[in-house]
Amino acid sequence: MEAYFDNSATTRCYPEVAEIVVKAMTEDFGNPSAMHKKGVEAEQYVKRSAETLARLMKVNAKEILFTSGGTESDNLALFGAAQANKRRGNHIITTSVEHAAVGQPMERLQEQGFEVTVLPVDSRGVVKMDVLETALRLDTILVSVMYVNNEVGAVMPVEEIGRLVHEKSPNALFHVDAIQAFGKYRIYPKRMGIDLLSVSGHKIHGPKGTGFLYINEKAKVQPQILGGGQQNGMRSGTDNVPGIAGLGVAAEMIYQDFENKVEHLYQLKERLADGLLKLPDVILNGMGLREGAPQILSASFIGIRSEVLLHTLEDRGIYVSAGSACSSHKRKASGTLSAMEMPKEQKESTLRFSFSEENTFEEVDYCLAVLQEVLPMLRRYARH
Repeated sequence: MEAYFDNSATTRCYPEVAEIVVKAMTEDFGNPSAMHKKGVEAEQYVKRSAETLARLMKVNAKEILFTSGGTESDNLALFGAAQANKRRGNHIITTSVEHAAVGQPMERLQEQGFEVTVLPVDSRGVVKMDVLETALRLDTILVSVMYVNNEVGAVMPVEEIGRLVHEKSPNALFHVDAIQAFGKYRIYPKRMGIDLLSVSGHKIHGPKGTGFLYINEKAKVQPQILGGGQQNGMRSGTDNVPGIAGLGVAAEMIYQDFENKVEHLYQLKERLADGLLKLPDVILNGMGLREGAPQILSASFIGIRSEVLLHTLEDRGIYVSAGSACSSHKRKASGTLSAMEMPKEQKESTLRFSFSEENTFEEVDYCLAVLQEVLPMLRRYARH
């Protein structure tokens, strides 16, 4: 049996997504910038996807900017907003548990002379609102907070943060990394006070190398890629029509029968959590099961290094990740778990299980049966 529990790293494309990608590559292959029929056909794909995303988030289609994925969306939001608004102030706020696609640009902005405040989180991985309130100033121009943490599934109070940011720092833009949240929550940026929102296609059964950045029409963002002036000059380069077409279909599909899908994810997570808690020396990390994101469960298997357990499960056809799968430095200690002030032994034995609508209860039960079998053996081995 095989059980793929690494859906926060990437998901399998929906068959309908693969179908439209192939069609856009082989039949409607025109350059959307071209003025002839083939170009117009290609442009329709881009337009349709923008309209789909706009409808799902109750925003305008012209506020959707297609990118190569979550990392580019984050980078464009941060560098673009900081550079376009630096006359208004020099202060930027983020948190200690952001993905590297936010964390590293923040370090670069600091090197460029911006003052960056990094907010702490509590033991569940959630930002401390009182500390945020104190940190907000009149010269704050940008606040960047993730919606769902990619390692432990902690959910930030995004709407509350948006309200506070605009109340205390009227010049600030509020950026949300929604890469693990889109498709798991209904997200309405205008209602939630979000000015910039990053999303990635391959987390929602869309193609890799696709994503978008929602940019509120009133927000000032400086383009980072210059050239042919595509996407109203905001991101030059020939549009990735097949990818954009696939992304639109994936977004449409993931929000169909939405409540039932989310409930299924929570039930998978609860079933796994119940089984894990019956095993000795297992600790669940982050928020309560229904408080945290529906698709992510982080657990520490005390006394067993995460890589050892990961490869043992892999041998049985079970795929999980140690913390987050997005770092190429696989052995680097997790920033999120450190920020949560987790003891070293707990941190080094942490695995992330992440689900999609395609996972089954049988897969969860298989995983629990394997863990029951291998944990005593691995612990015995670890002691020698």
